[in-house]
Amino acid sequence: MTIKPLYYYITALTGFFGLFALLMLWHTVLAPSTKLPVALVLLITVTPLLLPMRGLLDRKLKSCAWAAYVSLIYFVHGSAEAYINADERFYAALEIMLSLMLFLGATLYIRFAKHTS
Repeated sequence: MTIKPLYYYITALTGFFGLFALLMLWHTVLAPSTKLPVALVLLITVTPLLLPMRGLLDRKLKSCAWAAYVSLIYFVHGSAEAYINADERFYAALEIMLSLMLFLGATLYIRFAKHTS
């Protein structure tokens, strides 16, 4: 029994849009920054996700690879945030989980989509 590449792609998209929604909610509604303007925080945190978005939605393998690379930034940020800030540890754990979903989904999609095309 083999898993179809479509399921890996769906996992990557779930991680991508979950991460996007989490970052938008985290920095605007759930725990907005008191030291920096919200617009600046959103610009810094959400912009890297937008770069490979179009290609990811078109299932382009290079864009999927770049989305996997970008997800590692969020994994590192979530790990550091979970260690440093106990108040926002739940949001950081969600960021870690969603970035891993994006990374593993995109990586496995690239791996197995090559063999089906």
